[in-house]
Amino acid sequence: METARLDPVRNVAIVSGSGAGKTSLSEALLYVGGAIPMLGSVAQGTTVSDYEPEELRHRNSTSTSLLQFTWNHTSINLIDPPGALDLLGEPLAALQAVDAVILLLSGNMGVRTELARVWARITELDLPCLVFVNGLDKEGASYENALETCRKQFDCTPITMTIPIKQSHGLDSILDVRHEKIMWSGPNSAKVEQRPIASNLEKTFSEAHQSLVEAIAESREHLLETYLTQGQLRQEEFLEGLRYDIRTKQFLPVYAGSATQNIGIWSLLDAIVTLLPSPSERGEIHPWYGIHPETHAECARKGSPHEPFSAYVFKTIIDPFIGRLSYCRVMSGTISADATVLNTSKQVREKLGHFYRVLGKRHVTTDRACGGEIVAIGKLKDTSTGDTLCHEQAPVCYPMLSLPKPILSFAVEAKSKTDIDKVSLGLHKLIEEDPTLGFTRNTDTKEMVLSGMGQFHIDLALEKLHRKFGADVVLHTPKIPYRETLKTKSQAQGKYKKQTGGHGQFGDCWLEVAPLPRGHGYAFENRVVGGAIPRNFIPAVEKGVLEAMHEGPLSGFPIVDVEVAVYDGSAHAVDSSEMAFKIAGSMAFKKAIETAHPVLLEPIMMVEIDTPTDAVGAVMGDLNARRGRIVAVNAHDHAEQITALVPLAELLRYATALNAMTGGRGSYGMDFSQYDEVPRELAAKVIERYKAEGQVATAH
Repeated sequence: METARLDPVRNVAIVSGSGAGKTSLSEALLYVGGAIPMLGSVAQGTTVSDYEPEELRHRNSTSTSLLQFTWNHTSINLIDPPGALDLLGEPLAALQAVDAVILLLSGNMGVRTELARVWARITELDLPCLVFVNGLDKEGASYENALETCRKQFDCTPITMTIPIKQSHGLDSILDVRHEKIMWSGPNSAKVEQRPIASNLEKTFSEAHQSLVEAIAESREHLLETYLTQGQLRQEEFLEGLRYDIRTKQFLPVYAGSATQNIGIWSLLDAIVTLLPSPSERGEIHPWYGIHPETHAECARKGSPHEPFSAYVFKTIIDPFIGRLSYCRVMSGTISADATVLNTSKQVREKLGHFYRVLGKRHVTTDRACGGEIVAIGKLKDTSTGDTLCHEQAPVCYPMLSLPKPILSFAVEAKSKTDIDKVSLGLHKLIEEDPTLGFTRNTDTKEMVLSGMGQFHIDLALEKLHRKFGADVVLHTPKIPYRETLKTKSQAQGKYKKQTGGHGQFGDCWLEVAPLPRGHGYAFENRVVGGAIPRNFIPAVEKGVLEAMHEGPLSGFPIVDVEVAVYDGSAHAVDSSEMAFKIAGSMAFKKAIETAHPVLLEPIMMVEIDTPTDAVGAVMGDLNARRGRIVAVNAHDHAEQITALVPLAELLRYATALNAMTGGRGSYGMDFSQYDEVPRELAAKVIERYKAEGQVATAH
């Protein structure tokens, strides 16, 4: 008999690279679990997970789905995030809400970059894993290659839990090592037929079973002692050891099958319920740590329903019928719908709306949620993804999500003036659903800029913008926020004199401009002696200088890294005014800059690139061609990490180029580092282009 578990809930995420069959596996688990009457198809657009119009159009998951069902008296919360590299933020967020992971490998595909990066987060969170090798019914698929992948790519010891049995027509069934049976099923039945092990498979089974028992025994001293003295483990000891080894990641249990053919699914579903940790078990080993928002003292929650209520929002969805839905993992305590709680991330109170249990696009209301459960909460006003909700009398704030930053940007322009407000509102709503999107208004270039993780990510956002908000945009390459500065010192006089019928206007000042070290911005100094310019007019001179700095003499870009000193001038007892000296200051600055050898500056980015070793040469050569300067090259998780300083102008389409050089296995991130001078021949082209654009704009 199997031992009873602490609570009948399992929270599991299925993760994989793009195209490995994750949505098909989710569908098969729902089918075998009795949650759906028939097996849906990704190709036909009939799966529970993929229901958004964009998902049906692309035949690919584009958003995280929550699939909640009950099997074998256990409530299973299955999270199915997309696998595409451009949507990497979705699985990374989902991992914050679960107690275990199903790592899906394809029988005929290697490990793509997106899965390697997800594995790094799984390791960081120390989440227990089951591996499912999918697609073994396809020609060329190899179970052995998947086992080798676990050893090399994930640096883990794989242990065979089920063995694929192939016949002349392809994958026929699987041999379940733990249950000591052959499990046969098919796409037309949710039931599994258990058959005795055929004589020709007895040796295969015996070797696999022996390896499994030995791996379990070797991980714990008392089990090893029992095994050595008795030559076997009792069923209770076997299960206790297996659960412990999975919980502590002593090895990776590997299951074989085909999601579309419904082969091997029952064994995997049984493993989810009987082998993976419940929230209480996980909480005992890995409590949820946060801080008290006022004292900043560390707080721990073990996931018990008897602790004070706390919850973490890992996904936000704007549903066209229900409105805003916040997917929450209840970390601890018990809460009822319509209760008032504290959002400690924003320090505001929230009145909870309806609670929902979710199966894809289907929502069923429920009136309460307990520690360890996942629930969708409707119509929270101020709460967004990554926020913490808790009881006011026992506040805790969990760490914010660590998500990748956008790397590809486009300037967006509404197709019609009537769409401008809809574009802005719609994009802000989409960012609530997907925090890895970025949307800003660049004050330097006067552009609206949409940023994402790649071309597919950007295209997807625009498809949703059109469907949900009826807004269409035109994409442009964003303008580079260049700057101007000077190379030498210079002096100039600014004299403003205007005579009218009454009082005139008179302001006169001499300025000296000089370059400052890069990144120092601006400094102003008053060197006037003897009252040549009354002290009360000096701030007006500086104000004129600051206004003149907004547009440099080369192409109208802001001027930076300059020191300005006013050292002489004159005033009129009646006609001088603040306005006159402001104009004089602006005139003097513009004259002085023109003779101080102005130059163009461009933003330089610090770029970190993860690339397979076999592509390092191509990537470095390409960086050199982009005027990049290599800072460091280091080994990093079975790959190489290249750090380089590269002009932003050379990185506008870098995501596409990197994918081509690395076969989709490379990734990168970047942050602003500094401004540097543009080479003379390139600067001349930039200046010519912007002056031409300025003339066109003036003509219009």
